[in-house]
Amino acid sequence: MGEGDFSMRGVSVVTATYNERENLPLLIARIRKVLSRVPHEVIVVDDSSPDGTYEVARELADLAIKRNREGQTRCLFIGIKRAKYSTVVTIDADLENPPELIPALLKEFVRGGYDVLVASRRHLPRISEVLASKTIGKLIGVSDVFSNFRVYKRGRVLDFELRLGETFGGELLIMAWKRGYKVGEYLYEPPPRRELPRIGGRVRANLRITWALIKVLTRYILMP
Repeated sequence: MGEGDFSMRGVSVVTATYNERENLPLLIARIRKVLSRVPHEVIVVDDSSPDGTYEVARELADLAIKRNREGQTRCLFIGIKRAKYSTVVTIDADLENPPELIPALLKEFVRGGYDVLVASRRHLPRISEVLASKTIGKLIGVSDVFSNFRVYKRGRVLDFELRLGETFGGELLIMAWKRGYKVGEYLYEPPPRRELPRIGGRVRANLRITWALIKVLTRYILMP
């Protein structure tokens, strides 16, 4: 892993949750295992799940924060701001982002001297995500624009001001690029997707992602 780079400084891992009561214990256990030799903390920002996810997070995470339906992007950003370590990994709670990749991501993050590193799926499942790859992704040099499996230099993003509502992490990524930060990419083969993803079924998910893409393009690329 290059543990020498993090054995003293530590790593914060942040996830945003909504109805992840069943997945959260396994996610946290897997994170703890891969970072067992590295100082770390796990932060869960729950978006008012009705299934008791927050109560599970309070038992298992180092820090559990409850918000009132603020969306994934803002919840992740809240977790980043509350992190105590200078290197922050963000990860989805649905187990579609393998925690076992965190050591490789950290190694690449250090090797490349990145400000933000995105773990990009080699195959994008939705047409809206492919469209984002061919537009914003071409500009930034990242194929999986809406992947929130990322590594951040915490200090570089603390003064960001989110303005667009839910963008599934797209606004955070393009703001970093607009500031001239070094953005990198790590490609990986994703595990099978769950049947009922948080973002919704195929039609709803594509509509929501397309709207997020339009908002980001309009605000940060098309506006003078």
